[in-house]
Amino acid sequence: MIILAIETSCDETAVAVSRDGREILAEEIFSQVDLHALYGGVVPEIASRNHIQVLTKLVDGVLEKAGLMKRDLDAMAVTYAPGLIGALLVGVNFAKSAAYALGIPLIPVHHIHGHIAANYIAYPELKPPFLCTVVSGGHSQLVDVRNYRDLSIIGSTRDDAAGECFDKVARVLGLGYPGGRALDDLAQGGNDKAYDLPRANVDGSPLDMSFSGLKTAVLNLIHNAEQKGETLDKKGLAASFAAAISDALVPRTIQAAQELGYKHIAVAGGVAANSRIRRDMERAASKAGCSLYLPPLSLCGDNAAMIACQAFFEGKPGILEQLDLNAYATMPL
Repeated sequence: MIILAIETSCDETAVAVSRDGREILAEEIFSQVDLHALYGGVVPEIASRNHIQVLTKLVDGVLEKAGLMKRDLDAMAVTYAPGLIGALLVGVNFAKSAAYALGIPLIPVHHIHGHIAANYIAYPELKPPFLCTVVSGGHSQLVDVRNYRDLSIIGSTRDDAAGECFDKVARVLGLGYPGGRALDDLAQGGNDKAYDLPRANVDGSPLDMSFSGLKTAVLNLIHNAEQKGETLDKKGLAASFAAAISDALVPRTIQAAQELGYKHIAVAGGVAANSRIRRDMERAASKAGCSLYLPPLSLCGDNAAMIACQAFFEGKPGILEQLDLNAYATMPL
């Protein structure tokens, strides 16, 4: 089954074509990072306009790279939720038009389902059930992946997502946007015990997380140092902050897997690229006797390959979406 997938949930315009989900024949990603860096974050209107400008060219380029014609496609897939509504609508309407013109099915894919599916590309042997920790700019969740379409959240942040905290702290430190990679680079060689930062627990919900108090503590620490003219150990602060985020995610991941009786653990989302989290996950999983699946850095961020992969498992006979598909800024997993 040849599927062409489109991902436009935020500021990355991504297109990919796959065979049977796990084999990616070609992909393209147009990054808008430089366009939004000036504003310190994503400007939805700019993101939407740039998706419109480059999407057709990317689709043509991917088909040419894969050596395919439009008539070779068996289905179109598209991210329809969650994300920036204007950006999502660009992708959804393009995919609907293409599917209608080509007379092929249209398969809607939930963005977070896609992130989890990135591991199926990197690890063809991985099959549900398993526990997946999803960490991105908008999500921090522990997900029970029962099968390819049946997923359940068993733990989640009660406030900010880990990725949002990384970006906010990086911006206040003057590292620019996006801040996750810059903060990770800064933390290398830093003393992760330089600053005593809080770790939150949610009373009665041991698998749930809270990052707002940690974020506030770090921002207050930075502002107080600036006001008093004190020298801030930025490398130590970055390392201490990454350790605090990891301490919230890793033990809960292991606990969730043990409660479910799973020996397979995956991580997904943009924050899965963080070196401290990857290192701590590897050590903890090994100690617990679990197999760990970490996607390569190229599959951690937003991409269309993961959407094409999940679409293969979504696109079974009888459940294909009709052309009245809409986009949604929020959508439960």
